[in-house]
Amino acid sequence: MNQDSLSVRPEEAGQRIDKLLASSYPHFSRTYFQNLIEEGFVLLNGGTVKKRIVLEAGDELEVCFQLPPECSLAPEPIPLDILYEDEHLIAVNKPVGMVVHPAPGHPSGTFVNALLAHCRSLAPNQDPLRPGIVHRLDKETSGVLLAAKTSFAHQKLVHAFASRQIEKTYLAICLGRPPNITLEAPIGRHKIHRKEMAVLPSDGKEAISQIQVLAFNDSISLALVRPKTGRTHQIRVHLKHLGTPILGDAVYGRRKCNEENKVARQLLHAYRLQFTHPITSAPLSLIAPLPDDLKKWIAQLGNFHSQILTKTN
Repeated sequence: MNQDSLSVRPEEAGQRIDKLLASSYPHFSRTYFQNLIEEGFVLLNGGTVKKRIVLEAGDELEVCFQLPPECSLAPEPIPLDILYEDEHLIAVNKPVGMVVHPAPGHPSGTFVNALLAHCRSLAPNQDPLRPGIVHRLDKETSGVLLAAKTSFAHQKLVHAFASRQIEKTYLAICLGRPPNITLEAPIGRHKIHRKEMAVLPSDGKEAISQIQVLAFNDSISLALVRPKTGRTHQIRVHLKHLGTPILGDAVYGRRKCNEENKVARQLLHAYRLQFTHPITSAPLSLIAPLPDDLKKWIAQLGNFHSQILTKTN
């Protein structure tokens, strides 16, 4: 299962370990962490610990998350919008609101549950909740999502993503007008808000995004973004860093603008994946049609022509 670590900040000193973990990972309950502590899946400064211990500033915590009992890998007959499929891999147009794999708060109804019903088999993964998964999209991000059916295809695709051999193209509706730029701005976990990411120039991990404005008016832009690295929330964080956050983004956007425009999700779409087939070596360019909400906002940009997208190959 997944692991994470954190350092206790001075203002957090004096808290019980289970309380701090529950506040740091709000998708999990305090009882869940109490059980992890009792089973030895939480380490304090490298050693096992009891749940009643009071923390000190500078303490180092390591958490090995375990599968909650309510999560399962049951096949579910959920319709899939399939863009490409063969005996080695499958690509779908993920709808807004679909979670990629089971997790606390989303024990079922996920992409993995749908895949298990559709495919005879999926490539095993180190994380048992992610069979076949080679990359992910946020719940509210739509677009091309790829999965592997065989272990060999899984290995090849994971390597291709890690070595930047897969070109990813996203479309986003932004507030304002970002520059046409190749942005190199390291990203890491936010120092205060642990569930968020942020640009951290001194100790973040390398993060590179190519940004091109396709159309704009006085208040919004349609941006094409090619992330060259794969950091968590990279596009959302980079566009916020430029002062042009994605419209509808509840975490990195502007709440007032989201409310005024009645936008309930970040208007970000994984438009295209371009790569070499891991088995046949054939070139693949998989495009996910635009969702209706994105079309509506693009229609307000009178200087946009769909042919622009074909010229960005």
